[in-house]
Amino acid sequence: MIRGRGWTGFEAAALQEAMRMSIREFAALLGIETTTVNNWRSGLSRVKPRSEKQSILDTVYLLHATPEDRARFNEIVAEGEDAWRNLHHPPKRTTPSSPKAVDALALARWLASDGTGIPPISCSDDLERVGLALDSARRYFDGSVLEFFRSQLVRCKADDGSLGPAEALPLTLAIVGAIRRHSNEVPAELRRQLLAIGSDGAEFAGWLYRDLDDPVTAMFLYDRSMEWAQEAGNLPMQGYVLLKRSEMAYDSRDAGSLLGLARAAKDGPWQLPHRVRAQVAQQEALGLAMSGEPVAAVEECIGLAEQLLAQADGADDRGLVSNFAESTLRVRSAVCYTEAGKPQRATELFGQVLMTGGLSRRDAGFFGARRAKALALSGEPDEAAAVATKSVAVGLETRSERTIKVVVDVLRTLAPWDHRPGVRQLRDAVKLAS
Repeated sequence: MIRGRGWTGFEAAALQEAMRMSIREFAALLGIETTTVNNWRSGLSRVKPRSEKQSILDTVYLLHATPEDRARFNEIVAEGEDAWRNLHHPPKRTTPSSPKAVDALALARWLASDGTGIPPISCSDDLERVGLALDSARRYFDGSVLEFFRSQLVRCKADDGSLGPAEALPLTLAIVGAIRRHSNEVPAELRRQLLAIGSDGAEFAGWLYRDLDDPVTAMFLYDRSMEWAQEAGNLPMQGYVLLKRSEMAYDSRDAGSLLGLARAAKDGPWQLPHRVRAQVAQQEALGLAMSGEPVAAVEECIGLAEQLLAQADGADDRGLVSNFAESTLRVRSAVCYTEAGKPQRATELFGQVLMTGGLSRRDAGFFGARRAKALALSGEPDEAAAVATKSVAVGLETRSERTIKVVVDVLRTLAPWDHRPGVRQLRDAVKLAS
């Protein structure tokens, strides 16, 4: 053994980085699975590779690492595990005023109180002010109260695309709370209609928390949306929430739930409009790609999504407002190709859509980060770093934690090229965003 006490996961990760290899390349050199390397990188000093892996690491160090590689290895080990962890797993960015800090239990209690209890502390002032404004507007509103709430939700959704989730969240939560409160004061039929709108609002609020990388609160709101949709007898919304939960499963890399929920949305009695059915077909394609199914099966689902989208005319929306369009289909298909091991094809699709400028600012930043990941996997580190650096700025401006999270993943993929100026610049930008 060349190392008296044997290798730890941290030292194995340090050797991979010192040799400037990707996880896949390092695993291939060692003749092991990539999941084993990932486990070493995740566990670090808490993990000690098995005896046969110890011997393999010794051999690679002796026979394949150059003198320069060994010098870099010694520098990384000398800096220590904490320095390595901060470099590769920077802490999540949080600010006192960010709705990310909202406690899920506090939000649940506030909504359960019909919006009359103590609101979540991090946005209590906003919710109180907007809630009073909604009550006042309802009191003096000349038209339908249902249309009033619908128009406010439209405003929130517009704000999300241009300003980000933090700007849209207070009014959205106030609408959800006000609907819950007033739904107990109206006749049964009006209550059903009000809860249908509330289901739409709760689903949208769940999406906002998902973009803020708060899955616990997002799941609570999706459950509330499903409950209200069921009470309102709104079958299409129930199928739509299943689709949204499938999309959320991608954030945690849960391929089984993603594919199962997408197929439940496809096969249920929901009578979904063509545009949403296209979105479901595309989501099934993503699940197949993540599960390692042949590219032909993935492309078959993408083709079905294209056909369904071509048939959508808006006349059959059945109360659902979906922004799934040709540009959205293309960028999400690009994500499918990335997962299917075709990053070059993904890069082409991302580039086609991003050049047209048809996405919202927040979405352009997010899918720009996805394009950077595909570029990194394609062996284009400089362009990947440049694209990802731009996405950091958009992610900060719109407070999209999902975007920053994808950029951090890009940095991990670019680890073998950490010596390049563009990659160092990207790492500095991420540190400032932390």
